[in-house]
Amino acid sequence: MKIDRRTISKRVKKAEGATTRHAQRFIVHRMDSVRSARRHIVGWLVLVGVLIAASGAQLLWYQKSYQVTAADSGGSYAEATLGSLDTLNPLFASSDSEATASELLFSSLYTYDTAGKLHGDLAESATPDKTGRIYSVKLRPDARWHDGRQLTAEDVVFTVNLMKNSETRAKRSLQATWEDVTVKAVDRTTLKFTLPAVYAAFPYALTFAVLPQHVLKNVTPAAIRENTYSRSPIGSGPFKFSLLQSANNDGVKKVVKLNANEKYYEGAPKLARFEIHTYQSQDEITSALKTGEVNGGSVPPSSASQLKNDKFNIYTKPVDSGVYALFNTISPILKDKSVRLALQAATDTKTLRQSFQSNAPAIDLPFISGQLTGPNVPKVPLPNAAKANAILDKAGWNRVGDVRKKGGQELALTITTTKSDQYEKAAESLSKQWRDLGITVKTNVIDVNEPTSNFVQNTLQPRNYDVLLYELLIGADPDIYAYWHSSQSGTTGYNFSNYSNPVADTALASARSRLEPELRNAKYISFAKEWVRDAPAIGLYQPVYTYVSGTSSRTLSSSSRFDSATDRFANITDWSVRTKSVYKTP
Repeated sequence: MKIDRRTISKRVKKAEGATTRHAQRFIVHRMDSVRSARRHIVGWLVLVGVLIAASGAQLLWYQKSYQVTAADSGGSYAEATLGSLDTLNPLFASSDSEATASELLFSSLYTYDTAGKLHGDLAESATPDKTGRIYSVKLRPDARWHDGRQLTAEDVVFTVNLMKNSETRAKRSLQATWEDVTVKAVDRTTLKFTLPAVYAAFPYALTFAVLPQHVLKNVTPAAIRENTYSRSPIGSGPFKFSLLQSANNDGVKKVVKLNANEKYYEGAPKLARFEIHTYQSQDEITSALKTGEVNGGSVPPSSASQLKNDKFNIYTKPVDSGVYALFNTISPILKDKSVRLALQAATDTKTLRQSFQSNAPAIDLPFISGQLTGPNVPKVPLPNAAKANAILDKAGWNRVGDVRKKGGQELALTITTTKSDQYEKAAESLSKQWRDLGITVKTNVIDVNEPTSNFVQNTLQPRNYDVLLYELLIGADPDIYAYWHSSQSGTTGYNFSNYSNPVADTALASARSRLEPELRNAKYISFAKEWVRDAPAIGLYQPVYTYVSGTSSRTLSSSSRFDSATDRFANITDWSVRTKSVYKTP
């Protein structure tokens, strides 16, 4: 086709003329009308703008009402822990750092939930037979080791036998618990435990960490502690081992790096990584929190007050333990029951708790408050200095100046405890109260972190003390046989008071062999009455666990209840450092 340039030019000029005429007619000639109506136009424009803004605000407002901030997956959480980390094998865990690693890396048959109640972990059920001596335990079939192998009943049998074997050199408490128990794998997911006698608290003993047989079966029990497994373990818990490194030249400060177990049977943790940073003192942990070196950690109540600002969430939880002044009832002075009763009458535990500004609950009996019920639960006598002095006077401990003597022997005691801000203040408060009675009191503080201290062999086992200020781990079940039965007073036992009373022994032995809660309660009340009358110890306070974490992290629940410090991980799969907005479900 040929292009007719003249025709196109004429049409363009025609269109240009028409456009000019329309502009003159409809715009230029009407400008005066626009000027006269400008206020109306501006008003309408403002009104339209307000309506648009109101619609946007309404949309944003309602959006907030049906959206909520929730935890998001990913990110890394670093926690400060106290004490050295020499092993990652739970059979030998002794420090807070080692216990923390064990809790995250390994699973157990039973564990505690956020309400402090015992519930199944690897075990779906634990059922006693009619005799109460044989328990059938059913394992969940979906539990896997970190290397992908199935966790079976044979792994549990292997672990129990390791704990029983003295060559393993596992913690004494584990060996003592399992030495008379036999266990058999019925099939891959069924176990049969046979006890030497009825033991009501047996389900609470099923909280030990399970080890993999397929990894350790060719290692002799005596060599397991030094085996490379103790430095790079395979577990079945919510996190997998990644790396263990020294954070300084002397190798004291260490960092354990863990990755989330994406195939964890309870669901993958929201955190992608978890780091354990070890420290040798509470002051170091407080400093690390302040500088942001870690996201969270446990600190004493006195240090928590230094961190109360908008950067931290502080959780304070009592644990199922008791701190006691334990009297060595076979020492020359304290074998005299009158002296023990006088000390009981003279001790004001409320004043003692106030000395370290803690909200720690009182603990008057060898049980956690609430474990004994009914109107017959005994009560410890209220503090009465006049009564205490009268008891000593009657027993022949007469005042000679500022001190008391009997037959030329001075009434003198030494309080032994381990290095701790609370313990030292508690010991100081006790010393002051007892000196007012005319008793000469000395304090011996032992730093268990010193390589030469050897607290267990030099102090605990030989009962090398008059008064031991020490924490007893009581637990969710009131079975305290190990601490107060006379059979446990030897060098390897936990009866640190050397307490012996036939009536009390019978009550303790009978209580642990009864499955009926009401009967057990009655037996423990009988024991508690004897305990109060004999005064082998004074309950000082129930320890409080204080955990601090940054406000950007989601960790503990405000309603959580602890049996022990490691129960802070009951909801570990929900911990997070990231958030996102999600829609509420109807």
